[in-house]
Amino acid sequence: MSTTSPAPRTDPNAWPPPQWELRLRAREVELPEWAEDAPDRAVVVATDRGVLQVHSFEASTGRLVPATDRSQGTTTCAIDPRGAWVWWFDDTDGDEFGRWRRQPFGSPPGQGVQDPVNLPDAYPAGLLLARDGTAVVGRTDDGGTTVHQVVVGGTGHGTDTPVLLYRHPNDAVAAALSHDGNLVAIEHSERGDNRHPALRVVRTDTGAVVADLDDGPGKALSAIDFAPLDGDLRLLVGHERRGRSELAIWDLGTALVRDVHLLDGAGDPLPGEVTEAWWYPDGRTLLVAVDHHARTRLHRHVLATGTTTPLGPPDGSVAEAGPRPDGDVWLRWSSAARPRQVISAATGREVISAGGHRPAPSVPVQDVWADGPGGRVHALLRVPGSGSAPYPTVVDVHGGPAWHRSDSFSPYLAAWVDHGFAVVSVNYRGSTGYGAAWRDALEGRVGLTELEDIAAVHDHLVADGVVDPSRSVLVGASWGGYLTLLGLGVQPERWALGLADVPVADYVTAYHEEMPDLQAFDRSLFGGSPQEVPERYRESSPLTYVDRVRVPVLITAGRNDPRCPLGQIDSYVGALRAREDHDATVELYTYGAGHGSVVDDEEVSQLRRQLDFVARHLPAG
Repeated sequence: MSTTSPAPRTDPNAWPPPQWELRLRAREVELPEWAEDAPDRAVVVATDRGVLQVHSFEASTGRLVPATDRSQGTTTCAIDPRGAWVWWFDDTDGDEFGRWRRQPFGSPPGQGVQDPVNLPDAYPAGLLLARDGTAVVGRTDDGGTTVHQVVVGGTGHGTDTPVLLYRHPNDAVAAALSHDGNLVAIEHSERGDNRHPALRVVRTDTGAVVADLDDGPGKALSAIDFAPLDGDLRLLVGHERRGRSELAIWDLGTALVRDVHLLDGAGDPLPGEVTEAWWYPDGRTLLVAVDHHARTRLHRHVLATGTTTPLGPPDGSVAEAGPRPDGDVWLRWSSAARPRQVISAATGREVISAGGHRPAPSVPVQDVWADGPGGRVHALLRVPGSGSAPYPTVVDVHGGPAWHRSDSFSPYLAAWVDHGFAVVSVNYRGSTGYGAAWRDALEGRVGLTELEDIAAVHDHLVADGVVDPSRSVLVGASWGGYLTLLGLGVQPERWALGLADVPVADYVTAYHEEMPDLQAFDRSLFGGSPQEVPERYRESSPLTYVDRVRVPVLITAGRNDPRCPLGQIDSYVGALRAREDHDATVELYTYGAGHGSVVDDEEVSQLRRQLDFVARHLPAG
């Protein structure tokens, strides 16, 4: 017999606030980015008065000084190698279109702020800072991508004029800068496929091409970082030549590419995919993050001996990591049950205190495997501590699509568990961490492929008696919001409600309104533009199935969102409301930011709205 979930506490004046609200309001601290030549200095994004802002950070004192005070927050930042300047990207309320600014390390908001780059506003496509006072700046706009070398703070006249290093109408990013600042590695999609980029290395004084590396169609390359030594021409790259993400070192001096083989204690290849890697300061050792079955762990790899040893927590997931200039490794870690912390790998202790109250823990996840049409599908299940199965269930659909849900802490998912819901997160085809073939399997049947895997997991848990099929809510943000709306139309009998945050709702309109790099992403995903392959876009657009939606849906959208713009959402909502049968309820909530919010009050308001919507519309158990 299904249990009735407790009514959500949605009163904004309730005191004390419920645990779900306290979790969202807990102060957040991300991993510092260090000044390479000033080991005590870093830049870090952390909560200040309920909003994520850029901060200066001193490791010796633990002192955090806010550098920005923008109403919708600031989360994109950098620090120069000498630790003299904090850089941050300035857009308009989350629209991601703007310019870089800098200010002296340790200065408060508004003090000493400069416009160091004499280039027009654009979408950011990489910022690389050199010791000689120059910067390599990548920019994307409707004309394509440019990469310039800029004399920082220059007047724009004479020798201060930015030097154009790269220009192409397709998507690209300035990805890595050599230690001496002489070479820059650019990830580009000149073949027209930005899901599988190639690499080009150019000189930073002239833009002259030094070398190209291209593994061919369908095989991605990424430039991770140059070795941290002057004159060292080794570039750490990511590749997928054997069907999964791995590492190699491209020596530009010899033109040789040498694989980095990560082996366990028995001499077998480590399972999973490399998600990120870093050089240690000695240039002889690598720190590698490997994701396997939705858990990301760290490993230390010595190049000379080929030995690989685990580092850091043996459970949960590492979201961010990096070697300190002193050789220690700091990492940002959590699990589904335990909230996020920034800790030292050497001591296991928290190294940056978030301050204030600590968020309450939640429940651990259980692994679920279900047979799907494309192979076994992995999902993570959270089950409430009270009540009995079958549970009302939130089917959580991650964004991306090239992403995955991991065993990590989520205050949003913990809130649903608090209210008696089981939560199942599905790593459908299209997700990372399960090999290149799994990630690329959605191409050709975008959206419909993912929904087949979500349905397979849902059916599996219904058959096991865990999920109440009559009280299953489809929930997602970004690509997950898109799949939520598509699922309500393609699988109308399966879902009781839908909650779609910042979704693609009308794919053709979205394509014409979104930022240029996402247009390039869509062309790679669908095999062309809406003009070139109109039937594919029609088949994959939620708007196509709007007449089949039979359940209430709540849509949340940012008014300045460049990724899933509001206009195409308005088209979908208008079509749903204009139906003659008036069978479905749709509520649209908009807020004054971009693709999501980093403001505590707004995040609390949105989750409260979702809880209230479900309380009003979900059938009683």
